[in-house]
Amino acid sequence: MTMFLPTEDRYSLSRQEIRSQICSLFGGRLAEEMILGPEYVTTGASNDIERATALARNMVTRWGLSDRMGPLKYDEESGEPFLGMSAGARPKPISPDTAHAIDEEVRKIIDGCYAEAKRILVENIDKLHAMADALMELETLGPEQLDDIMAGAKPRAPKTSSSPPTRSTDGDAPTIGDPAET
Repeated sequence: MTMFLPTEDRYSLSRQEIRSQICSLFGGRLAEEMILGPEYVTTGASNDIERATALARNMVTRWGLSDRMGPLKYDEESGEPFLGMSAGARPKPISPDTAHAIDEEVRKIIDGCYAEAKRILVENIDKLHAMADALMELETLGPEQLDDIMAGAKPRAPKTSSSPPTRSTDGDAPTIGDPAET
C-alpha cells in the first residue's frame, strides 16, 4: 500500500498534485513489472490501482479538472437518502455518451500518469535498485533514508532510541527489551 504523509494541513489539491499522487500509486506495480517482468506482476497493487482510478474519476466527475468534460459535476453515484439528499430525490442520470466520454477521460488520465511514472522509474532505475537493497537490509525506510537514496548516497542507519533497554532489578520480571527465555 502506498501512503502519503501530509506536510501541512490541506483542504484542496491542484491538478498537478493529484496527477503526481496517481503516478506515485503506480510506482510499486511498475517496479514489479520492470524487475520481475510483466508475467510476474502480483495483485499487491490492487488498492493502489483502485485509489488511482478513484482520483482520476473524481478529477473528471466531481472536481471539474478535465478540459474535455469541463467544470461540471456529473452525478454517477446512486446516492443514499439522508446523506445530503432528500428521500424522494434521485440523482440525474447521465447519458450513455456522457458516461463513455467520462470513461475515456479517466482512461486518458490513468494512461498518462502510468506512462509518466514508468518514464521516471526508467530514468532512475539505479535509485529503484538502491531502494530495494535498502528495504532488504533495513525493512523500512524513513525520510532520511529516502533523501540519502535520492541524493545518490548509501542510506544511513535508522536512528535508535537514545537509552538502551534496562534489566529488571528484581531479577525475576523481564522488562521490555530483555531477551525472551525459553
